This record gives sequence, C-alpha cells and structure tokens, in this order.
Amino acid sequence: MARKDLYIIRHGETDYNRRGIVQGSGVDAPLNEMGRAQAEAFFQAYQHVPFAKIYTSTLIRTFQTVEPFVELDIPYEKLAGLNEISWGVMEGKIPNTLDDEYYRTLIENWSAGNTAMPPEQGESPEQVVARQRPAMAHILAQTGESPVLIAMHGRAMRILLSWLLGKPLARMDTFEHSNLCLYKLTYDEDTTQFTLDVVNDTSHLLAVSSYH
Repeated sequence: MARKDLYIIRHGETDYNRRGIVQGSGVDAPLNEMGRAQAEAFFQAYQHVPFAKIYTSTLIRTFQTVEPFVELDIPYEKLAGLNEISWGVMEGKIPNTLDDEYYRTLIENWSAGNTAMPPEQGESPEQVVARQRPAMAHILAQTGESPVLIAMHGRAMRILLSWLLGKPLARMDTFEHSNLCLYKLTYDEDTTQFTLDVVNDTSHLLAVSSYH
C-alpha cells in the first residue's frame, strides 16, 4: 500500500492564546516562553521520526513551533493555504469564548450548518476549505514524501480535519485541540482515503506542565 503519514500539529502558545483573545490570520504573534517550551518538548518527543518534509502556514507562530526540526536541515515549505481563518473585525480584540455574544452567534450559526457565514471582514469556514484544498493537493502530490509534519492553527485544523475525514463542517467543533496538540493521519494513495490514528495528543507536553 502506498501511504503517507501526516503529523498535524497546532502551534505552541502565544500571549494571545494565554489571554484568550482572537488571533486569526491577521495577527502574526510569536510564541511566548511557554510556546517555545512546548515546541522544544514536542521536538524531544518526535525528533526520532524521520520527517521527509515540514509544511507550515506563513505565520511566524507555526514556523517557530517546528524550528528545532528545521535546524536538523529537514526541508520545509510555507503555504498560505494552511493559514488560520481570518476572523476579520474580531482579531486582536474579542475573547474567543462563548461569553462573547458576537463570537457565540457565529459559532452557533456554523454548528447549525451555516458554514458559509463569515465574520465581518473575515472568512467563512467554506472559504477556508477552498484555499486548503489546493494546499493539501500540493502536499499529497509529493509522492514518496512521508512522513510529513504540518504545523497550523486551531480553527483551520478543525476545518481541515472535517473535510479530510468526510465530516460536515457543522461538526468541526467535535475536533478538540490545544496548543501543540498532535493529530496523526494516514493517507492511502490507492483509495485516497484518510485514517485518523492519533487525536489531540498532548502527552509530549507533560514535561512543561510546570510552566503553568
């Protein structure tokens, strides 16, 4: 069976994450001290994996998350298709909790199936899918390139996992995530189907829990 193993991680913590503020693709925040510790912990746990290639979004927080692997001279590529959703007017301002009425209304609409609804001046989940598809097609077209490490963002990851695994976008919030969690998928090149092997794994972060 021709297969490709995909290790998909969310970036490490930023100060926006810590404060619970919407980040999105328009806020290019770096990792904070905790985020860098998480990146190092993930590297310590997975440096033995012979990654053939690394893919990140164009935002610095994803590149910083995989930088220890890049320093091993593993080739990498930045793809804008992997960027976080654009939250539009919410970015850098609004708490990303259901206590915020604007945020809650948006999430409720998406959960009800209205996944074409964007935040004001932002992107809808369906628009994110439209740019993720060519990015993933590019990654999957690199035959023999396995395993690969993909560093991306929370909401974009939920959207990606939904359509890769054939789930409706309205159910994307069933894919839980936290900073530097790991999802592992296997892609069968013969059937073009994905299998979900590892879900929201953060066991590699036990070493940095003392930072909290």
